[in-house]
Parts: sequence; C-alpha cells; structure tokens
Amino acid sequence: MPDPGLSPLQSSLPAAAAGFAAHVLVHTRTQAAETAAEAEAEPEAEAQVEVPAGGARPDVPAPPASSASSAPPASPADGASTLNRALERIIRGPSGLGTTGLSLARRQGPSAPTESRPPAEGTPIPGLYHHPVAEPDQARVEEVSRRIKAWAVDEVQVYPPEWEDQFDGFSVGRYMVACHPDAPTIDHLMAATRLMVAENAVDDCYCEDHGGSPVGLGSRLLLAHTALDPVHTTKEYEPAWAESLHSDAPRRAYRSAMEYFVQLATPSQADRFRHDMARLHMGYLAEAAWAETDTVPEVWEYLAMRQFNNFRPCPTITDTVGGYELPADLHAQPAMQRVIALAANATTIVNDLYSYTKELESPGKHLNLPVVIAERDGVSDQQAYLKAVEVHNDLMHGFEAEAAALAAACPVPSVLRFLRGVAAWVDGNHYWHQTNTYRYSLPDFW
Repeated sequence: MPDPGLSPLQSSLPAAAAGFAAHVLVHTRTQAAETAAEAEAEPEAEAQVEVPAGGARPDVPAPPASSASSAPPASPADGASTLNRALERIIRGPSGLGTTGLSLARRQGPSAPTESRPPAEGTPIPGLYHHPVAEPDQARVEEVSRRIKAWAVDEVQVYPPEWEDQFDGFSVGRYMVACHPDAPTIDHLMAATRLMVAENAVDDCYCEDHGGSPVGLGSRLLLAHTALDPVHTTKEYEPAWAESLHSDAPRRAYRSAMEYFVQLATPSQADRFRHDMARLHMGYLAEAAWAETDTVPEVWEYLAMRQFNNFRPCPTITDTVGGYELPADLHAQPAMQRVIALAANATTIVNDLYSYTKELESPGKHLNLPVVIAERDGVSDQQAYLKAVEVHNDLMHGFEAEAAALAAACPVPSVLRFLRGVAAWVDGNHYWHQTNTYRYSLPDFW
C-alpha cells in the first residue's frame, strides 16, 4: 500500500496509548462530562464553521447533551459546549504536533479547476437533516468514471452493452469522489469504486430487477461471498471453486474488486470488510424471506433488517481509502461500533426516501421505510413518508452526538480522522442521492 505521508500502515498505537484509548472508550460519556471544565478554559469555538477544502460539514449545530452523556455534566451549557467543540474537531480534523498529514485536503492526482461551479443539482428532501458539501473535484470525477467503466465493461464484463445508459446514469465516479474527499490518490478512490459497483451488481443480478429473485438467494450469496472470503479446501476440489469465481458477473466483480482492495488494505482492514459484507448478505436474506412469504415486517423489524442490509461496508473502509489505518482495537470498541452503525443506518434511510417513487414505479412490492410505516401504522402514504424523514433525522442526530462524545473521550488522531471520514461519507452519500436526478425524483408530499 503506497505511503501517502501518514502514519505507518501496519502500525498500532503504543501499548500505553492503546490502553488509554480502551479505557476512555469504555467510559465515553462519563469522560466527556468530566473533561467539560478543562475544555471550557479553551477559547470558545464559533457556532458556524467554514467549509474546509475537500468538502466537510458546514453549520453543524451542537448535539443534544442528553444524547451524548449518561452522567450529568457540571451544567447543560458546559456539556453542550464540550461536545460542540468535539464535533467541530471532527469537522476540521485534528491539529497539533504530528497531525499535519491528517488533513482531508492532503492528496495527489487531478485537482479541482479554479473557476466557480454551479450549485448542486436536484432538490433536497424538505425537512431532511443534512449538510451540504462542496462540489466534488470534477477532474477526479472524470478520471474515476473513465477507469471504472473500463474495469466494469472490459476487465470483468459486469454489465452488458444494453445496460450502459444505466451504468452511466448511476454516476458512481461522482458518488465516490464526494464520499471520500481525503483519498490521497485515484488508486485509493478506485478501490472503493470497484467495490461499490460489485456490490450493486450482486444486488441487481441476485436480488433486484436484473434477474434477481428471493428463491435460492442464499446459495448464490454464499458462493459470491467466497470471492471475498476464499474457500480453503482440498486440492481435488479447489479448481472447481476457483473456476466458479468467473462463472457470472457478480462473482467476477467481487473477485476482481477484492483483489485490488487487498493491495491497499492491511489484513485487519480486509477482514473487517469481509465481516461487514457478511452482515450485508444476511440483511439481503432477511428481506428475501419476507418477499417469499409476502410479509410486511413491523417497523422495528424493518429497521433491524436495514442495519444489516445497508451501506455499512462503504464507510467502514474510509481509512483504507484515506491511506491510513484505524487500529483494530479502536475500531472494535463498542462506542465506535455504535457510531458506525448509526451513520450506516441514517445513510440507508436516505436511500429509502430518495428511491421511494422509483420503487413504487417498479414491478412488485418493494419494502422501504415509508411503505412499512404506512402498512403497519395505518397512516397515509404522505404521513408515512414524513415520519420516515423524522426517523432519519433522529438517526443523524444520534450519530453526531455519539461521534462528538467519542471524539471528546478519545482524541487519538486516527480516531478523529476516521470519525471525520465517516461524517464525510454520510454527507457525500446524501449529495449523490440529491443530485442523481437520472435515478431519483421526490414524491409530491409538500
């Protein structure tokens, strides 16, 4: 993995620092409250922050203190101020000795043109809590778009010629550049982009409208997963398995994308990704089971499924794409896992909301949060959609509060950069949904 000037990729925190991090992560909320008095002595941060290079999160309000701490702070104002500064530190990135290389603006490859760009296309969902981002670097978008199409069409033959307009309309290059503003090189962006295209090929061809079906989905997903997590078998049967990895487009895409990814990822990062892909496949199977039995789950059951059938594999690789590593012991901490889960859940509900009209126009019944709320709560389609917006907003506020508490409790540079990378992915994901007018349009509910 090329060294982009950050901390050594195989490094972990020294034993003392790792012990400190584990201790404070376990006591995240308590520590955030106890450090309020010390933090109050620092110059007060402005409520409004500028958008840094690379497109971070502007105008972020302070998260509710009650969401971030189970132990009461010295005063509500002190607690809110501490967490607000912690959240701003995520936005701006860490500062101080040894953190120069952690800026999201530090990267190589094509850079943005200097002329001003037009405002983002599309209309954001009214009332949806989100943060606008700077337009992604157009030179990078064009280069990633060129490379990914060559890979998908020529190298692994994921899409036939008749799907070319859909592939172009997906705008995956713009998607990944917006979500990973700290990627140091185009190669790092391509690692995420190939995986995104491969995951969508599996979804389209195995689950959705390009030949997908819930019948027999489990065996197809299992065999596809072996392209990510290799089978270790006998010499007699290994050739048949290896040959199967080329037998259909999804497996070809998974195999190739993973081969590129492991060239940049550490073993720990690669294993983390495999684990999250297993989570994704389990979510696919739950939704398929409901489709086979024509079942509409309870709202809480649907949200549980969406915690697995969601975007989590994408933000969880933000450190690999950024060219550094969040050590495994810090990634595995419950507080970090909660932050990642809330972020992934919020971004997935964004997809439910923006794809709502597209799915209504598709054949068959597509489960999404507004549909499930309407069915289970007995409310109108409009009321259900607006309720789903509220659910998303609650998830977003929870994500930001937990991220701020974690940043205050564990100000380790790799933790702060990872939190910032996840936040950038959340915002880039919304940007892509809002601006992809080829795929999405809003319902007439306002």
